[in-house]
Amino acid sequence: MGIVRCLLLVANFPRMNFTQLQERLRLELQRRIQRGSLTVSLLARQTGLGQAHLSNFLHSRRQLSLEAMDRVLAAQHLLLLDLVVSATRVASAAPEESNSVPVVSHGAAVFEPIIRASLAQAVIRVPGAMLEAARSRTTSARRAWQRFVAVRVPADDAPPMEPLVFPDAIALVDRHYTSFAPYRLGRMNLYAVRVGAHLTFRYAEFLANRLVLRPYNIGFPLELIELENDRPPNELLAGRILMILNEP
Repeated sequence: MGIVRCLLLVANFPRMNFTQLQERLRLELQRRIQRGSLTVSLLARQTGLGQAHLSNFLHSRRQLSLEAMDRVLAAQHLLLLDLVVSATRVASAAPEESNSVPVVSHGAAVFEPIIRASLAQAVIRVPGAMLEAARSRTTSARRAWQRFVAVRVPADDAPPMEPLVFPDAIALVDRHYTSFAPYRLGRMNLYAVRVGAHLTFRYAEFLANRLVLRPYNIGFPLELIELENDRPPNELLAGRILMILNEP
């Protein structure tokens, strides 16, 4: 099914736009690259598009033309309808209760716009008023994502954040806050930050083209992440930490 024909289907989903559709394709390609089943060079050979062009698309620096998107879909055996349906489920898929938040893997928190039931390792209950009061600050494409997820903090990642975060704590992540702007004046935001295929939990800021990760425990050093090829720094943010649940 071609792009033009499927755009008629997109029109039936008022909360879906072409930017979000491209974001859904970008995320799907990134997941395939992360799993090792795809590379940029392979996709370039399959589609006849330049590696630099595809790399810019994958890093959110440009969009694809309708013709280029058709080539990518055909090469990866995807239907545009697959992207439309999966993306619009975000708007229609509500949790059973407004205060229920799924606990998911780090990979799901980073790459999955929709948290399917099979991805939820557990469900936690949090005050609904807290979720409703949380302010968002992110891109229009990210606003189409299921907003709140929870992830476990690995034991080896907790010491730099003790006593704020203890091993095996659960962090509640707001995926609709991926800005470096302070949520509260004079206080740094605590984020879930993607490092490789996993998340680390640190105060973060963007300085001199570096992502600076700051621990809570001053006995641990700062960590610096160099950004590649003018990569948007908030691309590495899964979201702001709204709450930490430590084991009693």
